[in-house]
Amino acid sequence: MGLFSPVKKHANKFRYIPRYYDPEKERREQRRKELHGTSSESDNAEYTPGQYIRTQREARRLSQAERPHRRGGSMMLWVALAALLALGYIFLPRIVEMFSKTNAPQTTQEQQEVEEFNPYTPITIVPNDYKEE
Repeated sequence: MGLFSPVKKHANKFRYIPRYYDPEKERREQRRKELHGTSSESDNAEYTPGQYIRTQREARRLSQAERPHRRGGSMMLWVALAALLALGYIFLPRIVEMFSKTNAPQTTQEQQEVEEFNPYTPITIVPNDYKEE
């Protein structure tokens, strides 16, 4: 643990390690120049407004030309999704009803007669089919 001492053992030194050539830095700068549109051929050329934008646009256009177009596939996906939703809208209530009928306990006529009288149940009206003579 170092404590403060007014007397120094040695003077401050300036540690300078000269680097004359860094190949990685040179590669980075060259790549940056190529991406910005100032290659080694045009290093001495004067900058024109919009030069970087135009070069990037050209590079984007070239990369898109190499990839195949898939515009029809997305339309087919939307059509398939719409058809699936329409079928689900039509058949889902029927499927839910079918499963609810199988899980519900079935009551027979005898079970209904055995139940107690409930004054709040609705009355079923049966039409009179016989004729008086």
